[in-house]
Amino acid sequence: MTNRVGERAVVLGGSMAGLLAARVLADSYDEVLVVERDTITGTTTARKGVGQGRHVHGLLARGQQILDELFPGFTDEAVEAGVPTGDLGELRWFFNGRRLSPGTTGLICVSATRPVLESRVRERVAALPGVVLLERHDIAGLVADDTRDTVTGVRVQSQEPGAQERTIEADLVVDATGRGSRTPLWLEEFGYERPDEERIRIDLSYTTRKFRLRDDAVLDGDLSINPVSSPSHRRGAFLSRIEGGLVVVSLTGVLGDSAPADLPGFLEWTRTLPVSDIHDVIHDAEPVDDGAVFRYPASQRRRYERLSRFPNRFLVFGDAACSFNPVYGQGMTVAALEALVLREHLSRGEVDPTAFLADIAQVIEVPWQFSAGADLGYPEVEGERTPEWEASGAFMAALHAAAVVDGEVTATFMRVAGLVATPDALMSPDMLRRVEEGAAKAAAPLAA
Repeated sequence: MTNRVGERAVVLGGSMAGLLAARVLADSYDEVLVVERDTITGTTTARKGVGQGRHVHGLLARGQQILDELFPGFTDEAVEAGVPTGDLGELRWFFNGRRLSPGTTGLICVSATRPVLESRVRERVAALPGVVLLERHDIAGLVADDTRDTVTGVRVQSQEPGAQERTIEADLVVDATGRGSRTPLWLEEFGYERPDEERIRIDLSYTTRKFRLRDDAVLDGDLSINPVSSPSHRRGAFLSRIEGGLVVVSLTGVLGDSAPADLPGFLEWTRTLPVSDIHDVIHDAEPVDDGAVFRYPASQRRRYERLSRFPNRFLVFGDAACSFNPVYGQGMTVAALEALVLREHLSRGEVDPTAFLADIAQVIEVPWQFSAGADLGYPEVEGERTPEWEASGAFMAALHAAAVVDGEVTATFMRVAGLVATPDALMSPDMLRRVEEGAAKAAAPLAA
C-alpha cells in the first residue's frame, strides 16, 4: 500500500468505472469493497446491468494508455490472448460519406468486446490485496452521521432469498452506478440540493450482430470499418474485428431511426449507409447470434461541481457524473482519466469531494463539448448554439474534408479525438494551413 488513507472504501457498481476506481483505491485503503447487483466473476458475455454490453465499444487511445499504466502489460496480454489491435489513424474511417486518408498515429486501438475488456480489467482488480467483489447485492441507500455532513457507509441487501438489509461502514463511498445513479435523490433526502443537469437528446439506437466471415481477405487487412453518422449522412455503422475470429457490426440510427434486428432487415439497412463497404463485407457472412437493440435517449451531465455543499467521504464517478453519447466512445476513457484524478487526490490524503468533483469536471469538459457540439449539428436536437459553436462546426467540417486528402490531418484529429492531444493541436499554424489547403483540394473535384 503506497499511501494509506483509511480502512475501507466501498465502490457502488462493478463496471469499468467502478473497477478503475477500485484499482486506485486499493493503493490507499486496507479493504476495497465493490458492490454489484449482477454476477460478474468469470463473466465474458454481456450482462443485464450493462445495456450497451453487446454492442461495439470504443476504448480511446488515452484510455488504453491509462490501462497499461494502472495494469502493467495489459495491452501485451490482450494481444497474446488474441484480441485484435491496430493503429487508430489507419482504420477505415468515413466522415460525411467520404473516406479519410489513413494517417499513422502510433496509438493503439484495442478491438475487444466490452464484456471481454471488462473481464480482463476485473481479473486484475480482483487479484489486488484487499479488493472484494460483493456480487448479487442491491444498493438500498447511503448512511450518514447525525449532521448529514459525512457519509459513513451504505445499506445493501443480498439477492439471496430471505436475506436482510445490512449496513456496511466505510471511510469512503464512491458512486459508480452509471447514468441511473440515485445520488441526486440521496442528496435531496439528506437536505442537500440536487445538481443541475444538462441533457442533449439524440435518441440514438444501436442494432448489433456478430458474424464469421467466409474469407478474411474481404476486410483487406483492416481492423475496423466506420462510416460515422452525421447530419448529412444520418445512418452510421461500426464494424470491428474482435476476439475469436469474429466481426461485430453495430448499426446506428439517430432521432428515432433504428435498424431492424432480424438478419434480412439488418442486411438491407446496410445498403442505406453512405458507403457499401460494410454490406460488401457481411452480405454473405455467417451470423453467429441474434440481433440486439440498444437505445440511448440523451447525453446527460450532472453539474456536481456547482453545488455549494456536498457530503464528506462521498464521491461520484464515471457515467454517474456524465454519460456521453456512446457513438463517440468516450465513456471508458473519461472514467480512466477520472481514476488518475482520484489517485492524485489520494496521494495527498483523505479526498475532499468538492475539490475532486471540480477536477473531474475539467476532465469531462473537452469530451463533453466534442460530443454535445457534434450532436447539436442535427437541427432537431435541442440546445444552445452559440457563435463559438458555429465557428467550431465550420472548422470541423473543413477539417474532415481536409482529412480526406491529408493523412497528417487524420492523424492529428485522431490524437485529439482519442484524448491524447488537446484541441490546441488542431490549431497549430501547420495544421491550420493543412486544413485550409486540404479542404480546398477535397472540394475541387466536387466543384468540377
